[in-house]
Formats: sequence, C-alpha cells, structure tokens
Amino acid sequence: MKTKKIVTSREIGLIIKKLRKELGISQEELAETLNVSYQQVQRYENGLNRLNVENIQTIATALKIPVTDFFIFDKMAIVSEDKTLYRTMEEDKLLKYFRKIEDRSSKQTVIHVARLAAQKNWHMAGVLKNYTFSILI
Repeated sequence: MKTKKIVTSREIGLIIKKLRKELGISQEELAETLNVSYQQVQRYENGLNRLNVENIQTIATALKIPVTDFFIFDKMAIVSEDKTLYRTMEEDKLLKYFRKIEDRSSKQTVIHVARLAAQKNWHMAGVLKNYTFSILI
C-alpha cells in the first residue's frame, strides 16, 4: 500500500512565504491581517510553530488562496477550488473604502475612475491623476 506524504509545518511555511512575497505583502501586513505579531508570521514561515486547522484557514483567506493549495502534490487527485473567489489585498482595501462611501454620486465617481484606469489602452496616467484631483477639490 502506498503511503501518502504528510505535509510538514516547514513546507506550509515555505508556501506562505512564497505567496506572501508574490503578492507583495510584508510580514507586518500579514501579521496585522492575522492579528498576530510579525515574529509569529516568521515562525510560521520557518516552520518553527505548527499550524493548526484554524491558522491554516485564516492564512489561506489572508493570502486569497484555497486551503488545498497548501496540500496539493498530485493536482489530478484533488478537485481544485475556483481561485477567482479570492481577492487580493488591494481589492479588499478598495472594497473596504468603497463600502464606507455613503453618497451615491461619490460611489459613481469612484466607479468611473476605476473604469478609466482599467481601460486597456489607457496611456495617460497623469490625466487620470489630474481628473481624480479635480474631483476631490
């Protein structure tokens, strides 16, 4: 009988570190999201502290990945989750601030600015900055 490999805290820690860096998130930012110290994040990444089920879920949510990403060795054997369900930290920040806007007109302005910034052929970042600045005045 073939035995399955047990994933170690060290291996999960390396995945956490890799994904955190890919997302451009500092240890301090991740720590704040997890409500722990940056030293605790270091211990997770170095495999010095074991991760329990709750911690793994919290970290996966913070990194916007499915929990299964910590355990995938044979991608054919695991049904993957839809990664489009997970937002980046920037998307979370944008949504957080957008939800704080009470005025409907202001919300429409933010949507308009986002639409302009997202246009594929948008070359005039300076114009967008001036447009945004003039709206704020």
